[in-house]
Amino acid sequence: MNAYVLVIAASTIIIVSYFFNLIAKRTNIPSVLMLIGLGILIQEGLIWKGLGDFNWFPYLEVLGIVGLIMIVLEAALDLELTKEKRPLIIKSMILALLGLLLTAGGVTYLLKAILQMDFTAALLYAIPMSVMSSAIVIPSVINLHEEKREFMIYESTFSDIFGIMLFYFIIGGTQVESAKDMWIGGGINILITIVISFVASYGLIILFQKVNSHNKLFLLIAVLLLMYSVAKLKHLSPLLIILVFGLIMRNRKLFFRGKLANYTDETSMIKLFDDLYLITMESSFVVRTFFFVIFGITISLASLFKLKVLLIALAILAITYIVRFILLKLVVRKEITPQLFLAPRGLITVLLYYAIPQEFRFQDFDEGILLFVILITSITMATSLIRNKKKEKNKENVITDNTESEEKTMEENTEESEVVAETKNNTEETTNQDKIELEIIKNNEDENQ
Repeated sequence: MNAYVLVIAASTIIIVSYFFNLIAKRTNIPSVLMLIGLGILIQEGLIWKGLGDFNWFPYLEVLGIVGLIMIVLEAALDLELTKEKRPLIIKSMILALLGLLLTAGGVTYLLKAILQMDFTAALLYAIPMSVMSSAIVIPSVINLHEEKREFMIYESTFSDIFGIMLFYFIIGGTQVESAKDMWIGGGINILITIVISFVASYGLIILFQKVNSHNKLFLLIAVLLLMYSVAKLKHLSPLLIILVFGLIMRNRKLFFRGKLANYTDETSMIKLFDDLYLITMESSFVVRTFFFVIFGITISLASLFKLKVLLIALAILAITYIVRFILLKLVVRKEITPQLFLAPRGLITVLLYYAIPQEFRFQDFDEGILLFVILITSITMATSLIRNKKKEKNKENVITDNTESEEKTMEENTEESEVVAETKNNTEETTNQDKIELEIIKNNEDENQ
């Protein structure tokens, strides 16, 4: 392939992805499924051309890291911290954390029992399949009721963050001698990361609002990518840096108070936030597009025809939805549909799966399990959203019909009232006329006499 063919291919993929998003908004079918399907078609084309042996993993890994940062940043820029939303945020955080821990625990023991895996290895395989994908949830719930939509955005975002932190916490714990050292080391790690996150975030925001260059947005993103990568190499929790920066940027009036308010200019901050939010959304769209297409290219379709693979995936899904049902009943308590079925696995699942260290790799674990979990959770979500959309539409039609019926009844009552009033008036006129005629006859009779 020459350079022009690659440019044409990349441009075509982005254009097709844009139309996939339009289809997803109208049908509630996640664009991720369509992108993976496109990747599978491209894979068949490459095999036909004799290019099926190309190693895509390095590109998938880089896209996954950049995509993860963009997704968390985009989600953080959406999180508005207010007193009114505090109960919603707390509930979604509790549900995300408990859902992750209980699902990961259940899947861990399932993998140990069926595949005879070591506990640590089973846990590292279970965590990726227990994390909700905000990359799929956020664009898919746009048509939900406002409260449910915000709840799902918060929950999926916290699930991503907690899942990644837990995954790397477990990996870090394998390098220490005791559980006590693991917890102490993990706590110190998080504390150091939080301090660095706040200092770096305040510094970046104060600095970049004063930069007048037209190229400052990608410069800011480059700095965030650099900080993330350095923190990761130093075994810190780099995702906290991205999360804290996004939260401070979104809720600047909450964090820049008192004397700190003197260091910000609201006009510059609004422009910086709007531009950063736009460029983050656009970048996330491009990165997600190529990530899922390349993931589709790397999929081994042969594993989808193994009965054992399907049964293990179904058992994992059963654990997922049972845990979710119980937690929603305990935490939310209100109507739990369609939230019950909105638990898709996606980018974070794939990224964490490929990040499992080589010493914990289990050869008998079939990647088809991962693929089935991603596909079935996405299809389940799509089906649930479509049913919810029809349900809401039927409610609107019932309300409209009732309103029209009430209006019609009111009109009929008004018409009846008018007819009664007119009849009464006619009756009164007739009575008055009869009285006049009787008086005339009586007068005539008197005159004759």
